[in-house]
Amino acid sequence: MRLLVLNGPNLNRLGKREPGIYGAETLEDVENNLKSIAQEKLVEISFYQSNAEGALIDKIHEAEDAGCDGIIFNPGAYTHTSVAIRDAIASVDIPVIEVHISNIHSREPFRQTSMLAPVCIGQLSGFGTSGYELALQAFLLRRKGVKL
Repeated sequence: MRLLVLNGPNLNRLGKREPGIYGAETLEDVENNLKSIAQEKLVEISFYQSNAEGALIDKIHEAEDAGCDGIIFNPGAYTHTSVAIRDAIASVDIPVIEVHISNIHSREPFRQTSMLAPVCIGQLSGFGTSGYELALQAFLLRRKGVKL
């Protein structure tokens, strides 16, 4: 199994940016944790972060072209604004799980709507950085044939 973990704008600032909301872990901490789990579960995992919408879209397309089995995606603020990313996800035949560190449904009204959720197989929101691990576990269940 091959997975891509994709992170959008400002996630490179994890550990520094609003730690009361997003915690003290860095993106590197999140990646190292997932690498450890992936290695144990025989999953090939790669990581990409960009603050640029077009670069994220390119990675979604490239993931399908490279035969990736799934994407764990924290799109950051693009969740609420990007028709282009929504269309990129819809254009590929690869399952995407949307992840958010904070509970977007209990925050400001503009954060409570995801433009991407309708084209993702699921959404994890409000579990802190453990949401990434939960998404990985969901893909492992799919590998076993569990329908999600």
